[in-house]
Amino acid sequence: MKTTSFRTAVLGTPWRNLTYVFVETDEGITGVGEARVLGKTHTVTEYLRDAERHFIGHDPFNVEALYRRMTLLDFGKPGEVVYTGLALVELAYWDIIGKACGQPVYRLLGGQVKDRVPAYANGWYTVERSPSQFAAAARRVMERGYRAMKFDPFGNGDLELERPEFYKSLDLIEAVASVAGTRAQIMLEMHGRFAPHQAREVARMVERYNVGWIEEPVRPSDILALNSVRQHTSLPLATGERLYGAPEFVPLWMSGAVDIVQPDITQSGGILEAKKIASTAETHSVMVALHNVGGIISTSAALHLMLTLRNGKILEHFNDFADLFVKRAGTNYPEVVDGYFPVPEGPGWGVEIDEDYIRSHPPESIGGVVADPGLNMFENADWARRGQEG
Repeated sequence: MKTTSFRTAVLGTPWRNLTYVFVETDEGITGVGEARVLGKTHTVTEYLRDAERHFIGHDPFNVEALYRRMTLLDFGKPGEVVYTGLALVELAYWDIIGKACGQPVYRLLGGQVKDRVPAYANGWYTVERSPSQFAAAARRVMERGYRAMKFDPFGNGDLELERPEFYKSLDLIEAVASVAGTRAQIMLEMHGRFAPHQAREVARMVERYNVGWIEEPVRPSDILALNSVRQHTSLPLATGERLYGAPEFVPLWMSGAVDIVQPDITQSGGILEAKKIASTAETHSVMVALHNVGGIISTSAALHLMLTLRNGKILEHFNDFADLFVKRAGTNYPEVVDGYFPVPEGPGWGVEIDEDYIRSHPPESIGGVVADPGLNMFENADWARRGQEG
């Protein structure tokens, strides 16, 4: 089997453009990959045109060779754009492999070790930044059956918060924690904003709540700062979504400072590279909670991988609360039921894509609202709400 051609399409939302690649083969099988890359959508699609010599004419079954060609043979050090482009093609290859074998992808990755995968909700707090509104939104999450939810209460903090903003953030955390109680865990997203002293202070103030983890408390590559936080809190620490490829995780393993690692399959080179990262994490007794800001393909792909991980913890999910229309880009999407993803069915990803629907929702306009790929939905709730109406 040989790869003969590819094409791309982009589904726009106010805050996350979803890029799709459709890879064709000489046996009539088409595979689909998907990635969200913030502010670099056009860069990634153009990169694929530059890099097509690495995959056009090649056998989709040779996934390891694809990685080698797209990262090691181009001399320059690969980063976010290269790893995302690689992931798009690699995910499409796995879809092709599954369809050619008549098997779901998880069965080709070692098979399942779980009967279902826990999910946690994100994208649910596009509301007024007040304790009452956050509490009401948290109740809606729990009414959907979720037993875990993540949120960022910290606004636009950079290195440290001014004291009024610090205490307002704590009020938001307390409001959500009071709703969650012991029925649901909360995860605190810190987006790598803080200096170690501020991250330590936040951790100390929230230890009394049912916190599943604090995420990216400091800059993602600042291992010394992460160690400083580790030494001053008993809360689990999570990080890894902005590390590209397995080599960038090496300092984390050496530090011993992380409890939950969060590779993003769409920015770490795809399924096989993320599987390797997860396997290394297991040797260090570290759990895996894949970062997932994806639509119907990358969420499905993340689910397939999570089913195979002995150290898989929980999978992130936006699409029940943010940009609900993205689920209409295909059929057989694995919906969360009572807080869990079920085992997907069908060959490949098991999802059928509606390419016409994707092309009818370009990045330029969603429901009459011009999409801004650099917009943070949680700091611009009105834009996010209007995007969901599209």
